[in-house]
This record gives sequence, C-alpha cells and structure tokens, in this order.
Amino acid sequence: MNSEPVNAYYQGSLVLYKDHPARIMHLRDKLEIEVLGTHKKLRVRPKDVMLLHPGPVGSSEMPATPAGEIEVAWEILSGRTTSLEELAELIYGIFSPATAWATWQVVSEGIYFEGVPERIVVHEEQEVLQKVKARETLAAEKQAWKAFLDRVRSRQVASDDGRYLKDVGALALGQHTKSRVLRALGRAENPENAHSLLLSLGVWDHSRNPYPCRFGVITTPPTLKILAPPEEERIDLTHLAAYAIDDEDAETPDDALSLEGDRLWVHIADVAASILPDSATDLDARGRGASLYLPERIIPMLHESAISAYGLGMGQVSTALSFGLDFGTDGQIIGVEIAPSMVRVARHTYSEIESRLDEEPFNRLYHMARLYEARRRSDGGVFIELPEAKVSVRENEVFVTPIVPQRSRLLVREAMIMTGEAVAAFAVKRGIPLPFATQESLEVKDWPESLSGMYACMRSLRPRQYRGEPRRHAGLGLSAYVQVTSPLRRYLDLVAHQQLRAYLRGDKLMGIQEMLERVGSAEAVVGSLRRVDSRSRKHWILAYLQQHGKWDGIGVLVDKRGHNGTALLPALALQTQIHLPVDVPLDSSLHISLTSVNLPHLEAHFMITE
Repeated sequence: MNSEPVNAYYQGSLVLYKDHPARIMHLRDKLEIEVLGTHKKLRVRPKDVMLLHPGPVGSSEMPATPAGEIEVAWEILSGRTTSLEELAELIYGIFSPATAWATWQVVSEGIYFEGVPERIVVHEEQEVLQKVKARETLAAEKQAWKAFLDRVRSRQVASDDGRYLKDVGALALGQHTKSRVLRALGRAENPENAHSLLLSLGVWDHSRNPYPCRFGVITTPPTLKILAPPEEERIDLTHLAAYAIDDEDAETPDDALSLEGDRLWVHIADVAASILPDSATDLDARGRGASLYLPERIIPMLHESAISAYGLGMGQVSTALSFGLDFGTDGQIIGVEIAPSMVRVARHTYSEIESRLDEEPFNRLYHMARLYEARRRSDGGVFIELPEAKVSVRENEVFVTPIVPQRSRLLVREAMIMTGEAVAAFAVKRGIPLPFATQESLEVKDWPESLSGMYACMRSLRPRQYRGEPRRHAGLGLSAYVQVTSPLRRYLDLVAHQQLRAYLRGDKLMGIQEMLERVGSAEAVVGSLRRVDSRSRKHWILAYLQQHGKWDGIGVLVDKRGHNGTALLPALALQTQIHLPVDVPLDSSLHISLTSVNLPHLEAHFMITE
C-alpha cells in the first residue's frame, strides 16, 4: 500500500483495501471506508489503502466489469510504462471507478501488465506467452484436481492419480503430517484416515503393513559383515552333547544346553568375540536395538553372516560363550563358570524334545527346570499363562496358529532365566557393571490363577527397566537379573557379552555411566520395536479375519465394567471389547461372532451369539 496523506483522498474515492475495492465514506484522522459488495465499514490508516480513482463512487455494490480490449492496449503500449488512468482509457475508452477497478484486476493478473497505479510496466511478448501458458496449465491442473476429487468420492482412481495420492501414502506411513487430499475431502489429517482412504480406493490392500515405517524403525537388513571367530584359547566341551531347542522355523540358533554330571551348561552364541564396543558393527546394532520379528519378514540386528559364523549347530563344531551352572538341592544357583568354548550342537524342535522328556538327559533337564521354577514361585515370581498364537504370512496369506503349552518350552525358558540370574550374581560379586533388568513389585500379591486373574495381573505389572546396578526383578522373583542369552538378537545382551569378555581377558571395563548410555540408546529404539511388533501383529490378525470373512468361536470374559466386557479369544490370542447383554461371571466362555473389521484403526468388533 502507499503512504499518501489523508488530504490526497476525497470522500467517495475508490481505493484498494486488502485486494478488495472500497469507497471512502469520511475523511478524519483515519479513513472511514466501506468495502464494496460487503457493506462492511471500517476505520483504517491512509497507508492501509491504495487510491484507484478519485471518484465519486456512488454505490456500495461492486462495480460491474465493462467490455474492453486488453490485447489491443497491450500492443499499443508494448515496451513502455503507463499509469492506471491511461491504461483504463486505452482498454475501456474511459477512466471511471468501474474501469479503474476492472483495469486494476487486469494488472493484478500479471499476464500483460504489473506494477502500481502510478507506474504500470507492460510485459514483453515472450513473457506474456509464458504467462498465458502458465495460466492455461494452472487452469488445466485445477480441472484435473477437481476431476480427481470427484473420482475419489466415487471410490475410483485413474492410472495417473498416484501423483495426487503420494501425500496420502506418506501420511499413512508417518512420513508427513499433512495431506492436501484429505483436507480437500474434509477428513481429519491422520495416518488412520490416510490408510483407510488408500484401502477404499484399492491402492493398498491388507498386505501393506504401515507400522514399521510409521514408527521410524530401520527396515533394511544390516550390510556390515561379521568377522569369523578369532583364534583364541577356548575350553573344549565337544565331548558333551549340546541341544539347541527352538521352533521349527527358527533362524537364529543362539543357545544350547548340556549336562555334565550335575552341572548345567548353557552355551550362548559368542558373537561378542568379533563385535567390539563402539565398532561400526556395534554402533549399527545399537541403532537397531534388536532384531525385528514381523509376521511377514524378519529384519535382523546383525548381518546374516553372524548366523553362519556364530549360530550354534550351523557346523560340526561351534564357538560359544558357555555358562556352567551348579545348583543346590533347593534350586539355588551356588556356582557359575563362564568361559569361551568349543561345543558340538545338535538342533531340535520343541515338539521333538516334548516327546522325549522321559529320556535322559531331557528328564533331568526338565526336573532341574521345574525345581528352579518352584523356587522362583516361592520367591514371589509372577507366572502369567495367557493364550498365545503364532502369526505368519506366506505368499500374502495370513496364518494364525495357537501355541500349545509344552513342557519343553518351560525347560528352555527356565534355563535361560537361570543363566541371567547366575550372570547377575557373577557380576555383582566382582563389581562388573552390566545392563541389569529390573521390575518393581506388584501392589497386589495373590491373583486368582484363572484367565481373568492372569489378565488383571498382566495389566498391573510395572514396566521393566534397565540399570547399570542390580535391583530386584519382582516379576521373575529374582534379586538380580541380566538378559544374556540372545546376543545375536538383542543389543543389551550383546553389551553384556562384551563386558563379560572384557572381564575374562582382563581388559578395561565399561563404567556405569557408559553402560547407562548404551542402555538409554538401545531402550529408545526397543520401545519403538515393541510398538511396531504389537501393532503389526494385530494388523495381521485382523487381516486374517478379513480373509476368512465370517468368524465365530469362543471368547473368555476376563474383565467387565457394567455391560462392557473384555474377552480373550484363545484361538487368535486376541483381546476384544464386547457388549454384555446380560450379566455373566468372569471366566465365562462366550460364543461370539465377528461383525466388522476396521483395519486402519486396528479394531475388530464381535457380538455374543449364544
């Protein structure tokens, strides 16, 4: 706007105010104006307006646009500068409030002219041609955008609509926070609505899992190869039979068990022999936090070469970091030996060992596990046995397989926990900082051993934390505990191995502060991995329900608030909210049927049918 004094204007003058025509009503210390076409009256400063015509403007309506010859005026004035008055006379034959406003609109378009009323620049021919072409392109794009929105409203897409849908996909994947498409459709701009739109248009289907990208976890496999085990002194335990027991499709054999008399040997993949603290491989693993196990794929923490080099049972003889555990008659660990070793490992499945638990050494291993479990129970350990299921995706088909409780799984679970307790005691006695896993005690001690009791107990559990010094792990019933049995899959297990190896070599150990920095880095990432894991798992279970259309089965009522209840579906290992038409007791088995699935919002709705 210009800065002309008040006395440069007249009552009734036509002025420009914020791109709108207005007439001056009164001249005082400020100008009183009426915005034409709106009847809006304002008091403004002279510098807030720009004079277009001295007037008088006699009507409060917008001046009608007369017919004129814009191109003729442009050709006459080519190569010159002009004024608003001269240009209006050339285009319309007269300089009036109506032609002044019409002329200013032509100038504002910027095709043939640009400038201010006192000095208007006339564009050269080439520039005009370029601007005309740009205007036509813009008009065509506006028309294409409108046609696209019309198609979307009809749930249709054309082959070239991908350019418009890019921001929708980016929002669904958590890469953007805004979407022009959703905004134009009047929908809230959030990942769920973006996901829903892409599904409704058929651009995505259930096979697109957005959660790894949405939570920003690394989804590309590692590229840094793991070096082969270095030459070093190792104890020879190849005379002992060692058993790696896992699921049929396990790809990371990182633990195995042996018995030597009454001593239990737990052998763990010795990948820390090659991965030193703060090496490039260590930093990459720290950034990943852990391997990410999705139903559709696995993103390992370490390069696949780690499996061939350090996986137990991948060759005739494997290197390991072995933990020899000695027990008292009450299930207490009374001694531990830790040493790099050579072992001869055979791989077995849980189902295979389940059928051989009456044989030795499996019978004795199972007896030791039960004795240790009983000791943890007596020390306040929490045991929650809720339904579990394995969710897998093969060739875009989802499979949900309930996991049957097996004694062989208990055997391996307790052996791993024993090792964590033994390592913690070993470290405490020698002042070795490790990433100790801790958990505060529950406020309620005695939960019913029913599904509803276990569900309530699970919801009451305090979150696990990691510290550089030992504290009680109430959930396990242990005074100190370190996760140490999966260094191929969990970064903090790898850190524990690095620290133990440094101690065994007599090297300098990481201090508590350095340990806490590693804990903080890893836990920040692992928190996202947990969220991705839970949401991805539910995504695929709901996709399974969509694939199978109608579903009905048994749900067990584990919680209720009035007519609203929570049911566990054992066949799917899924919990769902359900309306209770009548009052039923907890732990009742209910026959329920699926009514709908909302995949983007991770919601499945069921109703009681009997």
